[in-house]
Formats: sequence, structure tokens, C-alpha cells
Amino acid sequence: MSTPRKETVTYTATHLPSGEGKSLWILGQLMTFKVHDESETVGIFEIETPPEGGAPPHLHRTQDETHYILEGDFEFVLGERKVDARPGSVVYVPRTTVHAYTNVGTQMGKLLFIEAPAGPLEQFLEEIGEPVSDPASPQGLPPDMDKLQARAQRTGGIEFVVPSEEEVSY
Repeated sequence: MSTPRKETVTYTATHLPSGEGKSLWILGQLMTFKVHDESETVGIFEIETPPEGGAPPHLHRTQDETHYILEGDFEFVLGERKVDARPGSVVYVPRTTVHAYTNVGTQMGKLLFIEAPAGPLEQFLEEIGEPVSDPASPQGLPPDMDKLQARAQRTGGIEFVVPSEEEVSY
């Protein structure tokens, strides 16, 4: 009896010049994949976030996430604490940690996301993303949370966390 052969995928080193990559509108933010299908171990993408833009509270079950702040002023919620992050800051979020971020500045902000391993989150982003025809005209606002929840459940890339009534301030 022969044993089944495992399929081997070979990846090669990649160079992506500045300003290139597949771009999508995600929740009114311009997201550009930098390392996407080139690796199973890491996904890298850049997000340009307008003032007051960001991501609602969520977690990832199977991926760790690192955010490198390139431009702007951001506030991150990491579990029970808040941190301010300015250009050059790094925010590491281990899998299963509830987190969110908001551009609290008055100018466009830019983050570099590094996901490890690559996979479910990137699949979710591709499913909800809208093609970019004009990088100056954001799409996807306001977000359809029912649609986002359904796609999140299907891909397993993200779980949105609804705050309890005690956490909501009036």
C-alpha cells in the first residue's frame, strides 16, 4: 500500500514596489495587500484610515496580528486597556485578544498589518472588500454589520464582539 503524497507548494522571494498591490475598500478604509498569496505563513497589508475611521471590537481565533503605525495617531483597545499609538509604534495582538483601533488624529493615518499565519482574515477581507475605482472616493460606509457577521462566520477570519450593556456608556 502506498502512502499519499503531500502536495508541496514552492514560494519565491517577492518584491512589491511602493504604491503597488491589490487594493480594496474595507469599512471606508483603503486596504492594499502587500504579501498575500505569496506565503502561507504571513500576510501583510497596508490600510489608510480616515479620521475617526477604524475597526470595531473583534478577535481572531487562529492568527496573531501586528500593527506598525506608519502615519497618523491611533487609539487601540487591547482587551480592557487603551493605548495611544503614533508613527513608529508597534501594537502586537495575540490571537483571541479582543481589540479595536480608531484614527484619533485629524489627518489620514496609515497602518501596516502583519498577520501570522496567513489565511482566514485575508479571505474575509477579500469577501467584504469593494473594488477601488477611485482611491479618493471611499466605499463601504456605513458598514452592513449583518453582512459582515455572515461573512465572518463563513470564513472564520474574524469574530466581531458586541459590548455588553455594562460596557456601553450613555
